[in-house]
Amino acid sequence: MPYLILIAAYLLGSLPFGYIMIKITRKTDIRRYGSGNIGATNVLRAFGWRAALPVFILDLAKGLIAVVMARAVSDLPTVHLLAGFLAMFGHSFPVYLRFKGGKAVATSIGVLTVLSGWITILVVACFLVVVYISRYVSLGSITAMFILPLLFLLFGYDLPYILFGVAAAILVIVRHHQNIRRLLNGTESKIGQKG
Repeated sequence: MPYLILIAAYLLGSLPFGYIMIKITRKTDIRRYGSGNIGATNVLRAFGWRAALPVFILDLAKGLIAVVMARAVSDLPTVHLLAGFLAMFGHSFPVYLRFKGGKAVATSIGVLTVLSGWITILVVACFLVVVYISRYVSLGSITAMFILPLLFLLFGYDLPYILFGVAAAILVIVRHHQNIRRLLNGTESKIGQKG
């Protein structure tokens, strides 16, 4: 049963809500705009917050539901952590879009909400502070995920949680490699700018 849940978590994470929502509401492909990403940030830049908000909520829900499902069928924290990571991995490499997906930031928030509410609050707070100061969503995402394993370590979580934090941080930061390049070159779009 845990194996089926892990497969389900990946398939759930693979649901490309940014792509689906823009196809339905705007009759176009979000991948043609801005960074070409299917996530809420690119939707925000291309079509505004009214289009981006439901995408963010649905992407967050994927991670949340994946961990809730895992908890319903297994008492093992490792299964819960794997399900959460696979939902994030599915968002980044969705089977439905030839493994070309998003950056898993919103999905990671959903995962963390179930795994550890306090850690989620701190991660989101870090994200908001960095974005408020820098106006770069990408920098906020990278910084917040970078501190995730450190927070698990600081608050005395077991090794599987710390390893999950490391894996999640690596996934999200690697998915931001183009943003990192643009940040270094000074060409990254700030919040409020059109992509």
